[in-house]
Amino acid sequence: MSTTDSEPRGTERGRNETSAERWDRNWADIQQELRIVQTGTQILGGFLLTLPFQQRFRSLTELQETTYLVLVVLAVVVTVVALSAVATHRLVFRQRQKHELVRAGSAILLVALFASALLFAGTVLFVFDVVLGDRGGLVGGAAVFIGTAALWTTLPFVLRRRTGGSGQGS
Repeated sequence: MSTTDSEPRGTERGRNETSAERWDRNWADIQQELRIVQTGTQILGGFLLTLPFQQRFRSLTELQETTYLVLVVLAVVVTVVALSAVATHRLVFRQRQKHELVRAGSAILLVALFASALLFAGTVLFVFDVVLGDRGGLVGGAAVFIGTAALWTTLPFVLRRRTGGSGQGS
């Protein structure tokens, strides 16, 4: 059964809202999720930016320096990707394109989350490598990446499977 933007949604979706209200709510959800990603990235990025000013930084190997620089770039990438949703919103504001904005925002958020997972794992790899050596770095980084991937993919798939993947509550 289809509804128009002006018709209230029935209880089949669990909410009594119009399509426009649902898009607004979905956009608000995406904004909140982006805020969380942005805050975590800012904290981690700030940590990374302080490292060159520490005494021990001078003793890094060439590979550790390269890893560090990749992590700084990755922190910037996550920030820029997350902020692209804000820029997109600003440029399509009042253009009646909320549904396209929600779809784009969702894709942007997924890219930001993937890059964040790499950033978190890479930061643990880097710190463990400096403190424990190459093997410790690889084990720590891999554990964080695998753990993040498991939590961020397995849990949603289990929840979707329980509801039959119907997208209810979206």
